[in-house]
Amino acid sequence: MNSTLLTALGLMLVLEGVLPLLAPQAWRDTFKRMVELKDGQLRFVGLVSMSVGLLLLLFFKN
Repeated sequence: MNSTLLTALGLMLVLEGVLPLLAPQAWRDTFKRMVELKDGQLRFVGLVSMSVGLLLLLFFKN
């Protein structure tokens, strides 16, 4: 695997772990609300998340 890809995966895992570490109750409440979303709503959240991530990558690309 490419070291850049592994670095990105590691950074993603670190960022994913910040909220459960610092505010577990808020993370739990958010997770419960996400589980209750309909499939279309959840897909939209995923699309927005991916779009923002891609925009950040394009904006900060060397």
